Amino acid sequence: MAASCKPDRAIFSGSGNQIELTVEIADDDAERAQGLMFRRELPARQGMLFIYDSPRPVSFWMRNTLIALDMIFIDARGEVRHVHSMARPLDETPIPGAAPKDPAPERLMVLEVAGGEAARLGIVPGMALSHPRLPQAGALAPCD
Repeated sequence: MAASCKPDRAIFSGSGNQIELTVEIADDDAERAQGLMFRRELPARQGMLFIYDSPRPVSFWMRNTLIALDMIFIDARGEVRHVHSMARPLDETPIPGAAPKDPAPERLMVLEVAGGEAARLGIVPGMALSHPRLPQAGALAPCD
């Protein structure tokens, strides 16, 4: 099913559900380095979508991040491959973008949302993201 995509929207689909969130884009080195550091809140159904130029192994941390976050790791087809729930504020322990033994650990996008939001909304591995910055020819849920 094709989705009506907009750059500031992330649309997840799977198991008959469709979940839409408003996103800020972080698509250069400076924006990705800053991320959500120093923010004191992140409203429901909002997040930051980190976009890379090409798929790669990724790892995140919570340096200077004051709120708990869920991290949703997405491959180049738009498939949610891994969800890390409730990353602890200010923790500098690396958070890998792939579950152990994932045969394809490269990620094109990572969506950060408020801690607990992924579970509350039902965003789980296997769901598909629709977004105009995904390569549409190979997207599991292309934009219309």
